[in-house]
Amino acid sequence: MSKDLLPTSENFAEVISIIENARGRALKAVNAELINMYWQVGEYVSDLCNNASFGDKVIDEIAAYISKEAPLIKGFNRRGLYRMKQFYETYKDDEVVSALLTQISWTNHLMIMSKSKTKEERDFYVALAAKEHYSSRELERQLDSAYYERYMLSSGKQPPDLVPQTVRNSILDTYVLEFLDLPEQFSERNFKKAIIGNLKQFILEFGKDFTFIGEEYRVQVGGKDFYIDLLFYNRALSCLVPIELKIGEFKPEHIGQINFYLEALDREVKKENENPSVGLILCASKDETVVEYALSRSLSPTLVSDYTLSLPDKQILRNKLQELAELALEDNRNIF
Repeated sequence: MSKDLLPTSENFAEVISIIENARGRALKAVNAELINMYWQVGEYVSDLCNNASFGDKVIDEIAAYISKEAPLIKGFNRRGLYRMKQFYETYKDDEVVSALLTQISWTNHLMIMSKSKTKEERDFYVALAAKEHYSSRELERQLDSAYYERYMLSSGKQPPDLVPQTVRNSILDTYVLEFLDLPEQFSERNFKKAIIGNLKQFILEFGKDFTFIGEEYRVQVGGKDFYIDLLFYNRALSCLVPIELKIGEFKPEHIGQINFYLEALDREVKKENENPSVGLILCASKDETVVEYALSRSLSPTLVSDYTLSLPDKQILRNKLQELAELALEDNRNIF
């Protein structure tokens, strides 16, 4: 920039451009290393499994070894290792897309492998995702809309569904964040907040029997304040329904915490004519989503049956939680 050029807001915008371009290059470099690592691990696991003296059982042994020797390394359980093996075996002889593999995120690779029915369809979506810089949300939209089939029926003349430029050019992925070993608090607060906001609306839309009471609802026990993520009232069941969202893997102590809240609510908030409260624990992690209900031990078999019929199905909640987690990740892609 010339020394004689007077500073203006237009000139300053160049600084943002420099930062964003550097950030984009850094993310692409990290993603490339991540994909190459998964490829190498997949090749290693595949070679061992193809050995007659090992077989697929070696995957469990590798996962157990990593868990014991390097407990802080996440994502290398049996499921994760099998995906890496599948990734390597899927593309090892595919020269058409080999140069594109590091240009899209691991989440997009998993989505393409699981939803594509043929090699041709898989190659098509890999090339499309790399060319259009699709986020996982936008790639899923193209997959769910059967864009490949529509493209083939139109003799290859149909353009992909319009994607807003604001959601392109981002390769930020939960796997990238984990690969970089960033502190949990780095994105957890915003991540959780985004999920809770959408979760509240989903619960209210699920059935007219749910009434929202409060977010970060305060209960007092022994003179100390505790806060419940979301608290609802179910009119059909005449009971309170506290919901706790956890970012990360499900842990047994989560049950203890929700049971603690149930006792506090039943003792301090529940009215005499109302039924015992029922708790809901939601865990969102990279590998899976977990949904668990916590019921009072004093419930009669009849009430347990009524609760089961009136509350959202676990599988529906798991699917919705996974969707909300992916949306929240996209909305927080600016944390870098």
